Amino acid sequence: MEKLRTAVIGVGHLGKYHARICAQSPEIELVGVVDVNATMAQEVAKEHGVQAFTRIEEVLDLIDAAHVVVPTDQHYAVSKILLEAGKHVLLEKPMTTTVAQADELLTLAKAHDRILQVGHVERFNPAIIGIQKVLTQPIFIEVHRLAPFNPRGTEVGVVLDLMIHDLDIILHLVKAEVERIDAVGVPVLTAKEDIANARLTFANGCVANVTASRVSAERMRKIRFFQSDAYISLDYVAQNAKIYRRQGWQIMDEVINFSGEQPLQKEIQSFVACVREGARPQVSGEEGRNALDVATRVTEAVQAHLARLKQLHPAAAAQAL
Repeated sequence: MEKLRTAVIGVGHLGKYHARICAQSPEIELVGVVDVNATMAQEVAKEHGVQAFTRIEEVLDLIDAAHVVVPTDQHYAVSKILLEAGKHVLLEKPMTTTVAQADELLTLAKAHDRILQVGHVERFNPAIIGIQKVLTQPIFIEVHRLAPFNPRGTEVGVVLDLMIHDLDIILHLVKAEVERIDAVGVPVLTAKEDIANARLTFANGCVANVTASRVSAERMRKIRFFQSDAYISLDYVAQNAKIYRRQGWQIMDEVINFSGEQPLQKEIQSFVACVREGARPQVSGEEGRNALDVATRVTEAVQAHLARLKQLHPAAAAQAL
């Protein structure tokens, strides 16, 4: 079977991981890497023995597919060029900066019969996959995704930068329409919200309370599910899940460890399989679009809250903004 000719577009922090996995995969021929930073492109290309490019147009005739790992505000423009050229696209999250842009990419992918997969890598986390065996009807979900400040990704607010990971997971597991969103957030070190909390109410009665921060002293990535027969606590950092069930008058607990797994590698393997088989991606463009839609609504609620604060407390709000 011929290898899938692939290029990685954008070889910053995350793009380097994409390039390494592609270079090591027996199913992929990494044709080259593309980055506007010629020095960075050449360094990564040299490491993997491939060509370096600074313009997407230079690789279009050499590839079948591409991984788009550029900053979020460039996702739409880069993916549009690739899809119009008939290339399959693995697009990092968030899909685009607006829902309208996401819809246009979906239309292009359908028109050219190309695979468009969105890089919500937590879907391939073995912990998330594992808990689905016991997760039936969550009633309440609580999430904390906290991280120290990093300038990378600050072209968008923390909702699109970090919270969208968990919004996608919640939408995937709850499988119901979001009826109401209440959210608050504040900028701390950037011009956009750096910490935010959202409360999502679903049509089936489930409620999710989601907190994301990129200005925390310590890193935390936990998600907890409560349902009638179990409490499930998943710790992404510790790479384990704890499941608590009631048996009679006793609480029985079970610990599942998931260390050593590589979700990004699984994500890329899934993309290759979808391209070869013409199958629907595990995280389709439509699902990436839906996560973006909810994240956009959360961001709008945060902005509305900040505007109200500005009216009620002009001096304090001005200082925060």
